[in-house]
This record gives sequence, C-alpha cells and structure tokens, in this order.
Amino acid sequence: MRFITRDADYAIQALLFMAKVQKKEARKVITVDEIVREKGLPERFLRRILQKLAKNKILFSYKGKSGGFSFMAKPENIKALDIIRIFQDNIRFSNCFLKSSICPNIKTCAFRKRLKKIDNMVIKELGSVTLKSLL
Repeated sequence: MRFITRDADYAIQALLFMAKVQKKEARKVITVDEIVREKGLPERFLRRILQKLAKNKILFSYKGKSGGFSFMAKPENIKALDIIRIFQDNIRFSNCFLKSSICPNIKTCAFRKRLKKIDNMVIKELGSVTLKSLL
C-alpha cells in the first residue's frame, strides 16, 4: 500500500522549496541544481517531475543559460491534492486486489466501505492544504 508516490512527494518538496525562496528573496526563477543541492533529490527524477508540473500549468519552464522554473499559479492556489493527482491516479488505502485479480468480495466487503470513507476524508483534507499553508 503506497499512499503517496515518490514523484508526488518530490514534487511537493521541490515546490515548497521554490515557494520559500520566492517569498524570502523575491526571486522568480529557481534552477534544478538549487533544488537538488538544498533538498537532496535526484536530479534525473526532479527534472522530469518539474517538466510535468510545467506541462500541467503549475510552473513555467525557462530554457538556456539562466533557465529554471517559476510558478505559473500562486502558491496559495496550489493544493496538495492537485499535485498528488498529477502524479498518481487515485488516493486510496486499499486496491482490493488478491494477487493480480480484483477481490470477489469488493461490492460487499464491510472493511472496504470503511476504507472508502477514510479515503474520502483524506481527499477532502488534502484539497484544503495549499503550498502557502505548508510554509
């Protein structure tokens, strides 16, 4: 059971760092190297993650000598749930699989019904968490 993927976790870490730098230094463009140095995230993964955030209109991407990334959306408008959903399908505690097939009790399982309620509460909470609220 994996609740939040590595990519979603790295994305949130990188965005929080960028928001801190932007707030503290009033600087817009942050390089991948800066994030790697500060957060210790693997550069290869981080570049791909930031490009995906740019593709999903969270960040602007700048190429060239003074290239890097900056926010397209304001940190107060970026929700943790939105970031997580860019990198993973759903947020759930149980996939209800037995080996490689769907559990035959999926429609009647009392435990699954409770887990779905918990999933919905977590999704609602993540929808209220913004990058700004995490700073």
